[in-house]
This record gives sequence, structure tokens and C-alpha cells, in this order.
Amino acid sequence: MNVALAFTRVFFVILSIFFLTVHAISSPNGYNAENLGLGVFLGLSLGAALIGFDLLFKRFNLRSFNIAVVGLFFGYLMGEALVLLLKAILDISSASIHLEPRVLEITQISLFLFGTYLGVLMTLRAADELSVSIPFVKFTESAHKKRDLIIDSSVLSDARIIDLSASGLVDRHLILPRFVMKELYAQSEAADEMPRNKAKRALEVAKKLEASPDLELRYNDTDFPEVPDPMNKMIRLARLLDANILTADISRIQMAAIEGVRVINIHSLSNSLKPLMQMGEHIKIKIQRYGKEPRQGVGYLEDGTMVVINGGGSFIGELIDTQVLSVKHTSSGRMIFCNALSEEGRLPQYDEHEDQ
Repeated sequence: MNVALAFTRVFFVILSIFFLTVHAISSPNGYNAENLGLGVFLGLSLGAALIGFDLLFKRFNLRSFNIAVVGLFFGYLMGEALVLLLKAILDISSASIHLEPRVLEITQISLFLFGTYLGVLMTLRAADELSVSIPFVKFTESAHKKRDLIIDSSVLSDARIIDLSASGLVDRHLILPRFVMKELYAQSEAADEMPRNKAKRALEVAKKLEASPDLELRYNDTDFPEVPDPMNKMIRLARLLDANILTADISRIQMAAIEGVRVINIHSLSNSLKPLMQMGEHIKIKIQRYGKEPRQGVGYLEDGTMVVINGGGSFIGELIDTQVLSVKHTSSGRMIFCNALSEEGRLPQYDEHEDQ
């Protein structure tokens, strides 16, 4: 919990205790221990309720909040209209319709709540069709269906982001926070050579993305000085902008999922785009090392996919013809199992080994 949030919660708890205690000791019985204790208890209860609501709506972003506010405004107008309509009907037919004051009051409250609820509900359902701009939010259909992508330093360290941006899939949807650039500039001046070189490569990638005319890379100046961890800053910015995070760091996915932010991993995206091999397809592969099982060889495709060749152990360093036996999906990508072929024909087949 950051200092500003903790201060705000404590401040409102103290205010709740103060006002309810003053109200309690202002009763006809005056100042006594019983009223003082009652005021403190009610103040603590109200403070706990406020913090409970804060935790309950923790995952709400600014856009959802503004939609709810607009819905309450329309609902208030609708509720008032229904109450005025009821009064007009009663005034016209006052001779034939007569309601008790208590019944009339309950009816008016019910109509007002019904109108408010209906207004909020209709606004939430029609949020995609609204095209109005208010401070901090713009209701548009495209903004709701296709979110922006906030890129972090790990993505900039991966040169594949340049090819991805050149594809046109992320045009006008990439956002680079300024605090990420500050972090990279600081690392580029570090004493350790490895982080320094990595940061310099990331800065070069950022310059190339910025120079791309069709990409329209946008910088965001929002910062959270009270949050020291860069990933927590990314999550807060994503919630503020109602955007997704594009990263190359697998460890960050779980943290963002807990906060309700969607993270797109560039490694998973790359693996999903790797070409599929069909059973029986013939491919040429260079055997680079021995496998775990006898007579087994291992090679790699151009995209890094591991290929396990049964009968390939005798062709280390050679480029041979193979026939695809099966394709196995793993957490790190795909593995292809093949049988080796020779000029005389197909070598004896071997069962695939799942432990590769």
C-alpha cells in the first residue's frame, strides 16, 4: 500500500470518528462515557465500511467510473420524470384517486429508484454506442473493442517488436510510458556492462519505433512517484487507460492477472505463429546433437523449434531428409518428432519419446 492511499484511508476514518462522536455527544443526554463510546464505535464502523467499498471497487477503472456517473445522471432525470408524471396523474384525477400520505411517499421513492436503476442499466448496456466526450474519458465503440497496448522495457529489448509493428497490426495502439524511458536511460549509464548494453539496445529500438510513420507511437507522461516497482506502475497505468500490457517477461503475467489487467506475452504470440507441421510431411533438417534415447538425433528449425529425429543419431552434422511423425505442444513452444529417411528409403521407425 502506498503512502498516499494509506493517508487517505486514515484521514477519512478519523473524520468519521470525529463527526459521529460530535453528533453523539450533542444528544439530549449530553457528554458522557456512553455517548462517547457510541460515537467512536459508529465512526469506526463507518470508516471500515468506507475501506470495504474501496477494496470492493479496487478493480474499477476510470472509464467504468465515468460510465456509472453518466448513468446516475440519466437515471436521476428519469426518476424525477416518473415522480412528476405520478403527481400530474394524481392532480388530474384527485377526485377519483386518493392515496394515503405514507403510501404516496413509498410509491414516489419506488418510482424514483426504478428510474435511476433503469437509467444506469441502459447507460451501461449502451456504452459502446455512446459517442460523447467528457473529462478523462471518451465513449467510443472502437476504444472499447480494441484496447491500446502499453509496452515495457522487456519488449523494447526484443527486436521482434520492430517486425510486429511493421506488420500494421498495432498501428496507433502502442503506448510507451515516460517512466520506462527514464528507467532505460538510467540503466544505460550503469556500471554493469550487461544491463548497460541491454538498455542501449532497447533505446535504439524505441527510436526506430518512433521513426515509423504508420505506427504513430504515443508517449504517456503519467507517472506514479509513490510506486517504486516499475511493474506496479505499468499495472496502474493500464487500469487508468483501460489498456493491455505487451511484455516479454513471463514472470509479470501472474502479477497483472491478479490486478485484473490483461498481459500479452510476445513469446506466446511468436509461438502461436510458428508454422504447423503435418504428419507425413517431409522436411530437411541438420542433425546438431545426440538425443536422450539411442540412435536419436536433435535438430532445430530456423525459428528455433526443436526437432527430435528417430534414427538421426548416425547423421550428426549432416543435413538429412525426415518425415514428420507428430507435433507436441509444450509450455516453451512446440516439439516435432520425425523419422529419418535415407537414400535407400525409410529407416526403421521408432516411437516418439515424450520426455524430450
